[in-house]
Amino acid sequence: MDGRAPLNIESLTIGEAREIAALLTARPPAAASHPYIIGKQYFVRTVTMHLTGRLVAVHAAELVLEEAAWVASTGRFADALAAGRLDEVEPFPDGRVIVGRGAIVDVCGWGHPLPREQK
Repeated sequence: MDGRAPLNIESLTIGEAREIAALLTARPPAAASHPYIIGKQYFVRTVTMHLTGRLVAVHAAELVLEEAAWVASTGRFADALAAGRLDEVEPFPDGRVIVGRGAIVDVCGWGHPLPREQK
């Protein structure tokens, strides 16, 4: 025992009972509470790499991309985003990748064809 008296449920106030009820019925935020658009193409920068791909799912801790590619070098970053020109690209063989959201630095739309050939 930790030295505390056991809880006497009969002595709870209505406010305390409501607080306990709220804890027991709390729901996590809806999965749709994010800024991403399913089906949209994105350029994703993580703490260690860059990726392109079409977003197919958003989970609490991950994004799922299809037609995905690792971008080893963008060249001039602003030019890459504006014109879609990338210096070095390594497509994922099956085109699908799961990205941990905790590693993401930033995400922006990619309005160009997704790179699917090694370069």
